[in-house]
Amino acid sequence: MDTTKIINEKEIMELLEKGKKYSKNEILNIIEKSRDCFGITFEEAAALLQIEDDELLEKMFDAARYIKEKIYGNRIVVFAPLYTSNECTNNCLYCGFRSANKELHRRTLSADEVVKEAKAIEAQGHKRILMVCGEDERKTDIEHIVNSVKAVYENVDIRRINVNSAPMTVEDFKKLKKVGIGTYQIFQETYHRETYKKMHPSGSKSDYDWRLTALDRAFEAGIDDLGIGVLLGLYDYKFDVLATLIHSDYLDNKYHVGPHTISIPRLRPAFNSALSEVPYPVSDHDLKKIVAVYRIAVPYTGIILSTRESAKLRDELLELGVSQISAGSKTNPGGYEEDDSEATQFETSDERSVDEVIRVAVNQGHLPSFCTACYRAKRTGEAFMELAKDAHIHEFCHPNAILTFKEYLLDHASTQTKDEGEKLIERELNKIVDRKIKDETIQRLERIEKGERDLYF
Repeated sequence: MDTTKIINEKEIMELLEKGKKYSKNEILNIIEKSRDCFGITFEEAAALLQIEDDELLEKMFDAARYIKEKIYGNRIVVFAPLYTSNECTNNCLYCGFRSANKELHRRTLSADEVVKEAKAIEAQGHKRILMVCGEDERKTDIEHIVNSVKAVYENVDIRRINVNSAPMTVEDFKKLKKVGIGTYQIFQETYHRETYKKMHPSGSKSDYDWRLTALDRAFEAGIDDLGIGVLLGLYDYKFDVLATLIHSDYLDNKYHVGPHTISIPRLRPAFNSALSEVPYPVSDHDLKKIVAVYRIAVPYTGIILSTRESAKLRDELLELGVSQISAGSKTNPGGYEEDDSEATQFETSDERSVDEVIRVAVNQGHLPSFCTACYRAKRTGEAFMELAKDAHIHEFCHPNAILTFKEYLLDHASTQTKDEGEKLIERELNKIVDRKIKDETIQRLERIEKGERDLYF
């Protein structure tokens, strides 16, 4: 199927209208069915997106919690973004990096400066980063990205680098694959063509189809770990969530690999944005529903939550199906070394340190994970999907999360976080059913105590 034809706006609108007609009992049946962890149909997802009844919402939230626990356990993967540039030739109305923003302090980091940023991120305790590159090919072409990734891998104990960048040709994607990235992430921003055109009036990003087909070219180049998402607030979230599910299904059917992650960023204020208000406001209530629907509809997919959201809401969303969070984030190039509010892409809301975020997660009963094992053990693409869809990925990820969390506690945690974290590790060890894996995990924890690092299954 032609990728540019997968989003049929008329059909999506019809699905949403059908979703309004479901009875309470029919909704309850969908929610009960979802507990099988095999996903639901587009029409069923459209019905869940229409829920406003508090009782039904709580039933759906409970199902989302159950599914997340069954597939991923209580693990929460932690990462940080690293912005290499804020120079851009696009004029996206909602973004502080837009080319028309003449007051933005522009900067593109050299490879050495990228390494300094990565070291500052590592000093917080992180082992994985999302490298975010501006969209100005004169400054951030494939060579800039490849050299930045190489420099970090060679000079910093960052074990997985995911990349968020402009769409590329197959040849450039092959270079990205060769340098050893983890996930390639790209957001369509909105799948609604008219809104997309309005929000992206000029620059290469104004080409909707070139962006939509980027993941096909990434697959052709051999990249099989991919992340997608929309910028919630640009258009009706029900339309964009359903379109995201349709895009996910297309990838899964064509390549047998659905998205590794789906991100849920909400439109935030940005320095000199061209938007005076959010076109389609998404409330906290709506965002909770979105997380639950994604978790139910694509159980195998990681859901990413950024520091755009408030600390309170982020803590609540951890309970509803989010499986990856950023912490201690800066959204401008060089921000970890020298913060500059007039160089950022958007305002962050959760300003807590990594240690504070970790401690809250621990107190909620979550297991923070800095694991990068699947990427290095070649459990990506179809191999990862097979394990995740059958709910077996937890067997690898749980002990690996324990091991990486132990490293964090020894090397970076405050005394309070360390004390609480050690108690959590004891509880988590008791959850390992396989005696051989449990014994090996305990032995590796002892080796980590003695100074060894980067042990994984």
